[in-house]
Amino acid sequence: MSEVQAVEPRQDWAAFEKHAGGVVLALRELGRAVAASGLDPRLCELLKVRVSQLNGCAFCLQYHLNVGRQLGLGALQLDQLACWRDSPAFAPRERAALAWAEALTLQAAHPDTEAVYAALQSQFSPAEIANVTAAIGHINAWNRIAGGLRFTPPAP
Repeated sequence: MSEVQAVEPRQDWAAFEKHAGGVVLALRELGRAVAASGLDPRLCELLKVRVSQLNGCAFCLQYHLNVGRQLGLGALQLDQLACWRDSPAFAPRERAALAWAEALTLQAAHPDTEAVYAALQSQFSPAEIANVTAAIGHINAWNRIAGGLRFTPPAP
């Protein structure tokens, strides 16, 4: 077995919060707005975990796995999230939201999102689509910050 190498943070959470406190407050407020929108918190955590996987953000991935478990997301969904298209563990509504999350996160590589958006419309109201889209944008912003600065992941 190879030895695990420590990844040094470029800036830790405390330093980021000190230097960019207004950003932290704004992103927390966006998170509260999404949470208050009425979307299922478990769905939001699935989106946050999947987007964090795609973006390779260890901090956000571990953080949202922890939250997802606290909210009662099952091991099967969390274990098979990276291959959700091939797993029976996801309902049509979750599949539509996950496809939208991937489309937005990988937008430059896959700009044709018409079919994905049509599937989303079949499962969500216009208000829900707006809030799912905001939730995806929110975690993408955090992934760029926490991943870019290599915040140390929280304990499982």
